[in-house]
Order: sequence, then structure tokens, then C-alpha cells
Amino acid sequence: MGENVLKFGTYVRVGNAAEAYELLRKNRNNKIVGGGIWMRLGLRRVATAIDLSACGLDQIEETETEFRIGAMCTLRQLERHAELNALVNHVFEFAVHDIVGVQLRNTATVGGSIYGRFGFSDVLSAFLALDSYVELTGAGRVSLAEFVDMGYVRDVIERVVVVKHDYRASYEAVRKAATDFPSLNVTAAWWDNSWHVTVGARPLRATLLQGEACGLVSEQPSEDELRALAASVRALSYGTNLWGSADYRRCISAPLAIQAVRRAAGIELSASLARELEGVQVPKFATDEYSCRRVPGVDSSEVR
Repeated sequence: MGENVLKFGTYVRVGNAAEAYELLRKNRNNKIVGGGIWMRLGLRRVATAIDLSACGLDQIEETETEFRIGAMCTLRQLERHAELNALVNHVFEFAVHDIVGVQLRNTATVGGSIYGRFGFSDVLSAFLALDSYVELTGAGRVSLAEFVDMGYVRDVIERVVVVKHDYRASYEAVRKAATDFPSLNVTAAWWDNSWHVTVGARPLRATLLQGEACGLVSEQPSEDELRALAASVRALSYGTNLWGSADYRRCISAPLAIQAVRRAAGIELSASLARELEGVQVPKFATDEYSCRRVPGVDSSEVR
């Protein structure tokens, strides 16, 4: 029993990101701690645990052109930052407020959530739909869309950057319970004259569809464009785990994506399209009897 714990060989509280980067690359078993939420669940030995808490990366800074979110900012800071949330139509607030509870959100970090690129991540889905970048100590500034598709990177995230635009955005999710992992989440954002739609908790990493790839070409999408969006998200790969089957996720992906776009664009769902969506038979979860049977018309208690 005593061996089933996470062990640190050495614990180092570094003073800057460059020092952390140097330590990280010295040994493949050296790890950045971040908030430590998921690391503590691992049964392994870490040669050197690298703590960034003294690096001054725990603030959200605003410039004329962007918001710069320190890697050690907590999810609670992200949730409660008024100016940032006003810019993105409260996407971050909606994306994180159902993550377990306030205690965890006061500990989990933005940098750790993005670096992990977890398949269940609400945070990654929200950032990916926006004009966002990660600032890495070694590689410099990399678009989040590029970072998501990269393999494991032995680098240090210093900040996550959100470029200012006139965003129209919405985050939506289906959960088995209010504070559980999402069975599926979708973020839709209009900026730079194009739609950007992310689908996360597939349960693979969040994926980004943008422009014509998601079937949307106008700021106020037509009924046919929304049908094209439905086809695009259904065509993605989905998997099965404790939070839902692949068939269930594929079935609810289209109405959830349409709802995200509809709310972001401020348009009503036409009666004909609503009837089409409500006629879809939603499969049960692979592991229990829970089923969200009328995803969109949609009862707001079923989402977010």
C-alpha cells in the first residue's frame, strides 16, 4: 500500500521559466507540477518536481491587443475575470463553472489544463475556438490549434494569449451530472469574418472546424448552413467511455453544435429544423440508463 503513491525525488521552486525549462530538459522524469491535480493521481516517481509558483505567472494581463493569461492562473481566476469574459461572451465562465467545485478550480491551473490537452477538457475546447496562442519558453509563441496537434513537448508554457476581436461566442456541454466530466462539449465563436467550432470530450482531444470546413460561411447562418454543420460534426471520430458511447456522442454532436452557433449568432432555430432535431432518437449511454432524449429544442438544464 505504501508504494501506491506519487513520489518526488527532488522538489525545486524555480525563480523563472528559463530555469524551469533547463531543469525539465535535463531528465525525462523531471516534471512541471502546475496545480498538481492530475499529477497526484499518478502512481509513479518524479525525479524532480518543478514548481512555477514563484515565477510571476499567476496574473491575467490586458494590453491594447490581447489578454495574457499566466500559466499558473487558476481556473477560478479565469472564471471570474470580468473584462476577459466580457470580451468572449462569458465562454470561460460557462466552460469552467461546472468543473467539480470551487476548491478544485482554486487549485487547477490554466497552463496545466492546456499543456495536458486532456480529452475531457472544457478549458481546451473554449480556448481553441478563439484566436489563442501559447507562449513556450523554448519554442516561443505557437497557435493553440498547432499546439493541440503537436506530440509531447518538453517545454514550459508561460502564458496563454487570447487576441482581442469582436467575438460572438457560446460554450455548450452535456453532462451526466452538474459537476461531472462532460459527455461532449462544443464551443462556437465568430471572429475575423469566420466561424470556429470546437468539439471536445469526444473523448479524444478537442478538434477545431473552421470556415467552410464546418459548413458555415455567413455570420447569420442559414438553415442549410446549420445542416452542413451537423454533417461536419457527425463525421468526426468519437469514442466510448464511462461518460457515453460513441453513438451517443455522435448523435448529440449535431444539435449541440447547432445550439452553440445559434446562441453565439443570436438567431432562432427554425420550426422545420427543430422538428428534424427533435425527431432524432438518442441512444442510451453505453454504461447506464441516462439519456438526454431531446437535446435541442433544448432544455437549458441539459446543457452547460
